[in-house]
Amino acid sequence: MLFGNPYKTTMVPAEEALQGSETRRFEVPATHTVLGTPLEGPWPEGTEVISFGMGCYWGAERIFWQQPGVVTTAVGFQGGFTKNPTYEESTTGRTGHAETVLVAYDPTVTSPEQLLKVFWENHNPTQGYRQGNDRGTEYRSAVYTTTDEQFEAAQRTEETFQRELTEHGHGRITTEIRKAAEAGPFWYADEYHQQYLDKIPNGYCNHGPNGLTCQIGLVTTDD
Repeated sequence: MLFGNPYKTTMVPAEEALQGSETRRFEVPATHTVLGTPLEGPWPEGTEVISFGMGCYWGAERIFWQQPGVVTTAVGFQGGFTKNPTYEESTTGRTGHAETVLVAYDPTVTSPEQLLKVFWENHNPTQGYRQGNDRGTEYRSAVYTTTDEQFEAAQRTEETFQRELTEHGHGRITTEIRKAAEAGPFWYADEYHQQYLDKIPNGYCNHGPNGLTCQIGLVTTDD
């Protein structure tokens, strides 16, 4: 933690954010170490993308690469101002980004609702700029959508999960739900962070079931 840094607890204004770089300053692997699929595409026709911020992205990514219908996952940064940020820059709080997991999925196998159910049930979405012991604006809860269906599903499931939280005596959801077109690009993190818990299975992870249930309907298909 950077003691005395105001941007660990409040969002940096755009005019005070780090500038970043016009080009990527590190290498990103071509292939997912678990799924064997391209990290940056191209993906099969019809693949859809949604991104989730759940605190430290290591554990969050492992949760999603295990889900049926997921084509690939990658960790990175989204929702801020800095172009092509590095991990070190993001930890200052001066990029405005959330640590984020990109999830590319096959909508004929899974759905935004099913992925959002996993999202809500595996972290604490009420903690603001924090997730457990990880404190800072980069650890906020967030959903960045690329389709209208995803955005509407995020809003519906937020309402559903808030009822569950309230019934069990928990606070209000602080999750940032934005369309990716507004939130800005997903910037990939460097190779060290991609599929970190596959490379280091006993590495740091603060994610797991929170004990609550987000009720959703089953995926339906047209006759």
